[in-house]
Amino acid sequence: MMNDSTPSNGAMDATLQTEQNKDAPETQVPDRVAELEAERTDLKERLLRTLAEMENLRRRTEREVQDARTYAVTNFARDMLTVADNIRRALENVPEGAAEGATKALIEGIELTERDLLKTLERHGVRRVEPQGQKFDPNMHQAMFEVPNEEVPAGTVTQVIQTGYAIGERVLRPALVGVAKGGPKPAPQPAATADEAAPENG
Repeated sequence: MMNDSTPSNGAMDATLQTEQNKDAPETQVPDRVAELEAERTDLKERLLRTLAEMENLRRRTEREVQDARTYAVTNFARDMLTVADNIRRALENVPEGAAEGATKALIEGIELTERDLLKTLERHGVRRVEPQGQKFDPNMHQAMFEVPNEEVPAGTVTQVIQTGYAIGERVLRPALVGVAKGGPKPAPQPAATADEAAPENG
């Protein structure tokens, strides 16, 4: 015969299950918090990466727009260089004694046209490359020949055959030049000897 004060097996199981359920949420809460924190960290990192990519894209787009503005006239400017060259050749081929009367006025008109053309090109970012007397720069100059010249250092531009032009930071057309070879080289600085370094006693 069962005593009413003794709990049945079913009641004991229910009590045990209730105790386990009470313990379970306490162990699940820290796991869930850690999971949410990891997810938050991951989302934050992804957001920061996305923001950095957006900033890089914005900068790249600004640079491309600026380059498009700066270099939009490149092909047109390159074509206009032929006109500038022809005007310069016309002026260089006028005999010195021929600049009188109507011919003088014509020459002055051509010179004025050349100045206006070059100013217009400058307004659009095209500038002349004037390498005469400068050190040869393969990025801006194209060497056509070498000239023996002992008066200037080797690698100095001694003759400009065709003027070069640049637009912005880019070469529109390299200057065609002649370069000195075999000129004086910079003398090496000798190391001071002990006698030279010591002050002379008078």
